[in-house]
Amino acid sequence: MRSDSIKQGTKRAPHRSLLRASGLVKEDGDLKKPFIAIANSQVDIIPGHAHLRAYGDLLKQEIRELGGIPWEFSTIGICDGIAMGHEGMNYSLPSRELIADSIETILIAHQADAVICLGNCDKVVPGMLMAMLRVNIPAIYVSGGSMRAGCLEGKSLDLISVFEAVGAHASKKMDESELGAIERSACPGCGSCAGMFTANSMNCLSEALGLALPGNGTALAGSPEREALLRQAAKQIFSLLEQDLKPCDIVTLNSIDNAFVLDMAMGGSSNTVLHTLSIAEEAGIEYDLGRINRIAERTPHLCKVSPSRPDVHMEDLHRAGGISAIVRQLVELGKIDGGQKSVTGQTIGENTASSLVVDHDIIRDLERAYSPQGGLKILYGNLAPEGAVIKTAGIAEGITSFQGQARCFDSEEQAMAAIMQGLISAGDVVVIRYEGPRGGPGMQEMLSPTAALVGQGLGSKCALITDGRFSGGTRGIAIGHISPEAAEGGPIALIENGDPISIDLTAGRLDLEITEEEFVKRRKAWQAKGFTRTISSKWLRRYSGQVSNASRGAVIR
Repeated sequence: MRSDSIKQGTKRAPHRSLLRASGLVKEDGDLKKPFIAIANSQVDIIPGHAHLRAYGDLLKQEIRELGGIPWEFSTIGICDGIAMGHEGMNYSLPSRELIADSIETILIAHQADAVICLGNCDKVVPGMLMAMLRVNIPAIYVSGGSMRAGCLEGKSLDLISVFEAVGAHASKKMDESELGAIERSACPGCGSCAGMFTANSMNCLSEALGLALPGNGTALAGSPEREALLRQAAKQIFSLLEQDLKPCDIVTLNSIDNAFVLDMAMGGSSNTVLHTLSIAEEAGIEYDLGRINRIAERTPHLCKVSPSRPDVHMEDLHRAGGISAIVRQLVELGKIDGGQKSVTGQTIGENTASSLVVDHDIIRDLERAYSPQGGLKILYGNLAPEGAVIKTAGIAEGITSFQGQARCFDSEEQAMAAIMQGLISAGDVVVIRYEGPRGGPGMQEMLSPTAALVGQGLGSKCALITDGRFSGGTRGIAIGHISPEAAEGGPIALIENGDPISIDLTAGRLDLEITEEEFVKRRKAWQAKGFTRTISSKWLRRYSGQVSNASRGAVIR
C-alpha cells in the first residue's frame, strides 16, 4: 500500500507516533488497513457545500465499518452566485487551481492509498477531478447533490429567476415587493443551484467521464438517493484499491469525447468546455477545440433543463431517468463509446444498460430531439481566431444569425452600469473585454449582465460577446471565451463603438466587418499602448502571468 511509506518499518516510528497522536491509529492492527482520504469542500456560506460536513461524517463511518482508516481534510470553495458582481469574481476561476494544488499537496504529503472527493459547485468539481488525475491513486468523485427548485404561486423558480427579476425591476417591469418574493422563494435549501448550470453540468459530466457513480449528477441534496450514493462510494473505493484502478486508467480521449457528447445532448453550461479541457490536460490528452464542433454535429439535443427550459430542473431530470437514461440512448445510437471504463469497475455501457426514460417530455428520443445538433458550438472568425463558445441550447428557437453595432466596455462593471441605466438597445452587440483569464484576471462570469438583458426583454434582440465567460444560467445570444483575449492583443481589443459585428451560427462564424487595412492600423495602435490594468493581489498577479487563454482551458502552464 502507498501508505506503508509512512507507517511501516523501524525508520517510520516517528511517523507512527504522530499518527497515534492524531487518534487516527488506535492499535497496531490499524497500521495494516488502507488509509483513505476524504477531500471535503464544506464551506458554511455556500448552499452547495453547507451540508457536506454531515456527508463527510457518513463517509468516514462507512469506511471504518468496511475496514479502512478514513481521514478527512478540507479544501476551499467559492459560490459564484455570491462572488458575482464585485471583485470576488476575479478569484473564482483561479480557485480551481488552488483546489487542485491543495488536494495534490495533502494526498502526496501524507501518502493516501485512495481518495473520495466530496464537493459541489462550479470550480470545485473540475478542481477535484483535475487533482484526482494528477495524483492518480484510486479515486471517486461524489457530489453533494442538487438543490430543489423553488416555487412561487405555482411557478418553479431558481437562482436565475432572481437575477432576471433584477433586470425586470430595473426596467420598471416589476416592483420591489415582487422582486423580494422571488428572492425569498427561489433557493429553498442546500445543494448546487437547481438548473443545468455549471456545477450540475460538471456533476453530470463526471458520470460520462467515468469518475463518478451513476446518479451523481441528479440525485438531490438531502435525499435518500444521495445518501445511498455516498455509502456506495465508500464501498466501491475498496474495490478500486483491490483492482488498482486509477483515474488515468479511466480517462482517455474517448471518455473526454463521451463527456462532450453528453454535454451536447443535455445542453450543459458553456463552462464545461473550459473545465473539460483542463481535465484533459491533467490526463495528458491533447484535445483539439475543433473536435467539439464535430461532436456537436453528430449529437442530437435530447434534453432541456433550466435556463434553457425554465420549468424543468434537476429533480425533474432525475425523476425522468437521470443521466444514465440519456447515456443509454446515446450508447444505443452509437454516439457514446459504451466500452469506456468507470469507477464502478464496469463500463459506461454496462452501468446504463438497464436505465429507462420514464418521462419522454423531459428526455426526448431521436425523433423528437430539440435539434439534430448538440447544445454547444465553437465559433471561429476574425474576432475569434482560436475559438469562442456559445450555448446554442440557450438561444430562442429560429435565431441562427445576428448582426449589430458594437457597444464596447473594458470591464463587466462598466457594461452592467450601462445596462441598468437602460442604455442598451435592440440591435446592439455588447462587447465586454479585458475579462479573460489573464486580463480579468480570472475570467469573470457574465450572469448579471446577461440576466439583466433578458429581464429587460432584450435577450433575443441584442447580443453579448466577451473574452470572459458565462454562468451556466446564462441564456440569449451570449458568446464567451473569445480567444486570443484582449489582454494578449486579441482582435476583441480592437473593436470600436459602432463597428458592425456579424454572428453566423450555421457557419460557426464571429466576425468584425472592417477592412484588413483597418485591422492592421488598429493593431499597431494597440501594441503601442499594450495591456495595462493594476492588479493589487499578489496571487492574482501570479495567476495572470502564468495562465493560458480559454482555448487551452485557462490552465496554469
